[in-house]
Amino acid sequence: MNINERRSIWRRLKPYFTVFDGPLALIIFLLLATGLVTLYSAGMDFPGRVEDQVRNIIVAFIVMWIAANVSPQTLMRLAVPVYTVGVTLLIAVAVFGVVKKGARRWLHIGMDFQPSEIMKIAMPMILAWFFQKRENAMRWHTFVIAGIMLIVPVGLIARQPDLGTAVLVLAAGFYVIFLAGLSWKMLAGLLMAVVVAVPVAWPFLHDFQRQRVLTFIDPTTDPLGKGFHIIQSTIAVGSGGITGKGWTHGTQGRLEFIPERTTDFIFAVYSEEFGLIGNIILMTLYLLLIGRGLMIAANAPNFFTRLLAGSITLIFFTFAFVNMGMVSGTLPVVGVPLPFISYGGTALMILGLGSGILMSVQRHRKLVQS
Repeated sequence: MNINERRSIWRRLKPYFTVFDGPLALIIFLLLATGLVTLYSAGMDFPGRVEDQVRNIIVAFIVMWIAANVSPQTLMRLAVPVYTVGVTLLIAVAVFGVVKKGARRWLHIGMDFQPSEIMKIAMPMILAWFFQKRENAMRWHTFVIAGIMLIVPVGLIARQPDLGTAVLVLAAGFYVIFLAGLSWKMLAGLLMAVVVAVPVAWPFLHDFQRQRVLTFIDPTTDPLGKGFHIIQSTIAVGSGGITGKGWTHGTQGRLEFIPERTTDFIFAVYSEEFGLIGNIILMTLYLLLIGRGLMIAANAPNFFTRLLAGSITLIFFTFAFVNMGMVSGTLPVVGVPLPFISYGGTALMILGLGSGILMSVQRHRKLVQS
């Protein structure tokens, strides 16, 4: 093969290897690096945890690359079947799902699979598609139909029960509805309905869900039981001070006072070791991530891509906000990982998929302009 032939092959393949948005990829890389450093310290008593996370990152990178190469037009075509499959699988979980620790969340398809994770991306896709089709003819009933499309999977997920994932899917769908032009009057009415519904819904909550709310209000009522997570995580966050105790020198994590310290509560380990300065740096990275995502959404070529990119970006915000809130004791514990930091393959693949979609939107904006 001569030089000209090799150059010709590279010109054909080059678009597939230059799909990554530079600023977004750099921010994600810094977050993943921060996560591995923190995981090394938090997971010293879990041999192989860092190596497993590296494999998870590689898989998420492949998912990101594939998604970045999928055009927005293809995403629109996939929206309906992906949503339909997702809801069908949620119904299958309700009928004959696998029960673990009192929750029916998984299907056994060669391995245990959690269909609710699909809805974190399927929900904004279907609603963005729905509003794209009605961009010039939106009425109040359009938002009502969108709300029904959102409530069905959220209800199925909450029934499993999986309150954390239900909150994330609800947020993902709400962001699309809000960005599509939900009026402030309808939003105010919705908020009033939620306030009224809280006391009505209280008797229908599971015992452990009610206990989580009560423990959030006063964790000292059960300091060695339900309140243990919140008490120990807030101690770790506060004990880090301004500069932290230093990498691998956190006592709360090393002495195993922090439960789930490599997954949902890894932020407590990070805060104890890197302190307020480290938290400011981490939150700055998240602000840059959200800012870049919103910039991509603002410059997206059509209504579908604007809604999809905007909602995915705000999902990243919700992940970070809810996790930091529950670890610091300002929100109830709902089991939400810290994006790109917490250990876990499924959540990281969903984040990689969302990041790849953002890169696809940015890439095809450039192609449209050119």
